[in-house]
Amino acid sequence: MSSSAVEYAHQNHPRFLHELKALLRIPSVSTLPEHKGDCHFAAEVLAAELSRIGMEHVRIIETEGHPLVYADWLHAEGKPTALTYGHYDVQPPDPLDEWLSPPFEPTERDGNLYARGAVDDKGQMYMHIKALESLLATNGVLPVNVRVLLEGEEEVGGEGIAAYVASKPAELKADFALVSDTELFAPGLPTLCVGLRGMIYTELEVRGAKTDLHSGMYGGAAPNPFVAVAHILAGLKDEQGHILIPGFYDDVISPSPEELAAWRSLPFDEEHYRVTEVGARLQRAGTHMGAADAGCPWDSGRLYRGGGEDSDSGKGCGQGFHAAGARYDAYAGVCAL
Repeated sequence: MSSSAVEYAHQNHPRFLHELKALLRIPSVSTLPEHKGDCHFAAEVLAAELSRIGMEHVRIIETEGHPLVYADWLHAEGKPTALTYGHYDVQPPDPLDEWLSPPFEPTERDGNLYARGAVDDKGQMYMHIKALESLLATNGVLPVNVRVLLEGEEEVGGEGIAAYVASKPAELKADFALVSDTELFAPGLPTLCVGLRGMIYTELEVRGAKTDLHSGMYGGAAPNPFVAVAHILAGLKDEQGHILIPGFYDDVISPSPEELAAWRSLPFDEEHYRVTEVGARLQRAGTHMGAADAGCPWDSGRLYRGGGEDSDSGKGCGQGFHAAGARYDAYAGVCAL
């Protein structure tokens, strides 16, 4: 970024922060129907801001779910075109009692800004918009052509943007994409994230008896779906974290020596990571392939396990009665994982 644009950003930092806080106050929780209006309002706010700073062809693209926001500036003749992506939707803030400050009331604390969406992904996404503003305000032009595409369903599977991309619209024609939905590895360390693991999300339902059965009369005789699910979960991994699903690792590529060397060079503190971010004992890394076999130390081995190697995770399990108190009809017929 040009020095004049950087100076503009510094001078306007209080306003930029004020605007970001206003965006963070919008509870654009994409998974909850009661926040559908909030998601649309967030899209409208972003579209208005993109128009205000000088981006062109700004429009809200309606989808079956929450809308996309598009804008571009395409006057850098002979220069490449960047497609910048971000999302304005956020995860639900629950459990609320674990927040030190209200999730939708941005709060500055110890040099950080705390709110739902501050770093996933409203903060990074708005950073793109403010960078574009700084360049346009000081230079009148951008150094490259830029397209902006923002979505409101990243946290719920991105069906709207998937359908839009599949239609191959001309608005997506670009030489590269810039996605800032990750993080700096460490404070003050510029970080270029070149890849993330994909995800397959599914629900498994196990059925047993045709109706709820009293555990005092049927326990030990009737099949319990919850126990079946427990056996399924226990069989997914061994005690070292190695995934036991047949064929799971067949197409997994081991990290290269260069990647392992790059991970070793990062300023990673295992104990700080364990205490401040995880809050529990860590699984040992490098049990399958690559990290331990390549002589990768524990630190970068953890990076391999946490960011490079494939994994499987259970995200929730429930059966039968869930309200306060106890119920002894324990052999409910269905358990969902």
